[in-house]
Amino acid sequence: MLTHPTARVLEPGDLDAALAVLHSDPVANAFVTSRVNVAGLDPWRLGGEMWGWYAAGKLTSLCYAGANLVPICATPEAVAAFAERARRSGRRCSSIVGPAEATAELWSRLEPHWGPAREVRRHQPLMATRALPAGIAPDPGVRRVRKDEMEVIMPACVAMFTEEVGVSPLAGDGGLLYQARVAELVSTGRAFARIENGEVVFKAEIGAVTRHTCQIQGVWVAPSHRGRRLSESGMAAVLHYALRDVAPVVSLYVNDFNTAARAAYRRVGFTEVGAFMSVLF
Repeated sequence: MLTHPTARVLEPGDLDAALAVLHSDPVANAFVTSRVNVAGLDPWRLGGEMWGWYAAGKLTSLCYAGANLVPICATPEAVAAFAERARRSGRRCSSIVGPAEATAELWSRLEPHWGPAREVRRHQPLMATRALPAGIAPDPGVRRVRKDEMEVIMPACVAMFTEEVGVSPLAGDGGLLYQARVAELVSTGRAFARIENGEVVFKAEIGAVTRHTCQIQGVWVAPSHRGRRLSESGMAAVLHYALRDVAPVVSLYVNDFNTAARAAYRRVGFTEVGAFMSVLF
């Protein structure tokens, strides 16, 4: 047993201890928990390493180091250790994202070595709900996207990603990984859209799923249809599917400067339960 504070790469045998940490904050940790539930802690299957911080022999903090660098329940001492390991390894991620306080401290330690970032989003409200909205009827046109509709949904997904992140998901590998991810969401029934005359008017996906919660992502309304509150009725429909079929709590996080989206989410019942921060490279 480790008796001094230390950080190390976790192994498959550490799974139960890692899940105990993840389950201590199921909403904030939904993304990483969903990956660990599917892949365990094997780096090849997980798509990255899971670093663990031990204090008094107990695993207390984690950091997922894959395409994203994600601090999890990270104490200041753990953040310092994770930052040093990340500095020695060199930047391999496209973003740092996680609870705002720990992510800010992690970035402050890494910025002299990894900076400058392309963009830093310091406050992204984390929102959640357990109930269907009162007074907003679900859009009956919002439904699960069919497998034969990939060519219909992909342009909307690319437009959403480019608008949200600031770069196209088609860069680099030509979009192969992104298309595979969209196909996975469609095939598992977690992609939803309102499609009119072959055009996606509204869309959203359930990106992360655990037994405690699920996380909505990729909410988008076609520019020509904005201003009609389609995001509210559309989100009400997605919430209906999510709460009925997936998990008892539904969450999402949103940029603080997107006041229209934040207002729409509040109207369908979401409340702020925390805050994330993202550093984009």
